[in-house]
Amino acid sequence: MTKKVAIIGAGPSGLAQLRAFQSARENGEEIPEIVCFEKQSNWGGLWNYSWRTGLDEYGEPVHGSMYRYLWSNGPKEGLEFADYSFEEHFGKQIASYPPRAVLFDYIQGRVNKAGVRDWIRFNTAVRDVTFDNGKFTVKVHDLPNDKIYTEEFDNVIVASGHFSTPNVPHFDGFESFPGRVLHAHDFRDALEFENKNILIVGTSYSAEDIGSQCWKYGAKTITVSHRTAPMGHKWPENWEEVPLLTRMEGKTAHFKDGTSKEIDAVILCTGYQHHFPYLNDELRLKTANRLATADLYKGVAYVHNPALMYIGMQDQWFTFNMFDAQAWWARDVIMGKISCPDKSDMEADVIARVKAEDSGKDDYDAIWYQGDYIKELVAETDYPTFDVEGACNAFKEWKGHKKINIMTFRDNAYKSVITGTMAPKHHTPWKDAMDDSLEVYLQN
Repeated sequence: MTKKVAIIGAGPSGLAQLRAFQSARENGEEIPEIVCFEKQSNWGGLWNYSWRTGLDEYGEPVHGSMYRYLWSNGPKEGLEFADYSFEEHFGKQIASYPPRAVLFDYIQGRVNKAGVRDWIRFNTAVRDVTFDNGKFTVKVHDLPNDKIYTEEFDNVIVASGHFSTPNVPHFDGFESFPGRVLHAHDFRDALEFENKNILIVGTSYSAEDIGSQCWKYGAKTITVSHRTAPMGHKWPENWEEVPLLTRMEGKTAHFKDGTSKEIDAVILCTGYQHHFPYLNDELRLKTANRLATADLYKGVAYVHNPALMYIGMQDQWFTFNMFDAQAWWARDVIMGKISCPDKSDMEADVIARVKAEDSGKDDYDAIWYQGDYIKELVAETDYPTFDVEGACNAFKEWKGHKKINIMTFRDNAYKSVITGTMAPKHHTPWKDAMDDSLEVYLQN
């Protein structure tokens, strides 16, 4: 095989793609030449924690939105690799809601076993991708050596994620607010907000989780401002939900219902943008953050040029194993095992997926919609089949546990859909587990 493939990003999506190609090679197949470009100095994407915010040491926008003390906000049984279980990695079953360091260790374990690190060029930022005469020209910047060069590829796979470029709204009075205003992207340490009155704008999972982190580590009060509807959980006594922020006057936040509150810091949990500054209009995905993305056949191949693939661009219930399903499918298209239909059929596929998502009535429909999507892709490749329904049911239980008590849902345990083993309950309730290190977590 003489093809050459560029993968942009070595986070969970890019690493899934590397593992997919390595799996084919392991099976005795001839694979393309693979080059993965990663802007950071290590793999792991968002799971590769950095204290930095704003710009990095090379003047590049900091990719990571990871914060200290983050624990998985969904059960690990919904994201377990079908070809690499938690038990294989840790030598035992572990509790269901690992902290960041534990999940990062698990992610690394699979790609270390696969031996794909040599395929990655670290500290290398992609600057420009163009397509002409059936080839992609990729211009990259070797950051430590300050050298810009180009290479030609037959396929490009965009795996740079969509949770790193913040969507930052403006509210009147921010200019003169004497406290700190930051986006969730720049949130790092909940201890910064100890004994402070925090205002969170937004009702996303990051709003829920960052608020919970601040509560756990001693914030005085948490106020969450919503545009459309409150999250509606049974919050602690020092937590309240209010309508949308309208303006700040000094330290006083004013809300749409006429109420106000004194605030020390504002954290904007207002989402992220699909942002690909290195792609021109003809190649750049433009989509809302939803389960059925615009312009991607099977959620992966770009309908306007199916030699270009995107991995992990959907809104997510499933994560690592969905990226795997997409990566195995993308690999098989590139290696000629799967054919994409003509453009009109690909566009019809996108329309049908959007319609199917829109017909769902609630989150449970959305979970099963994405589960069915994973089963569809897995059925077309040699990715190991696994109990997707079981993972969907774990997510369903998880949502039920959150309704019972938003501050104790992480204290529950679930059964692995890969090995069938029940997870142990963690040795310390989440609200009391201040040390999130791998060593302490694994003391089951």
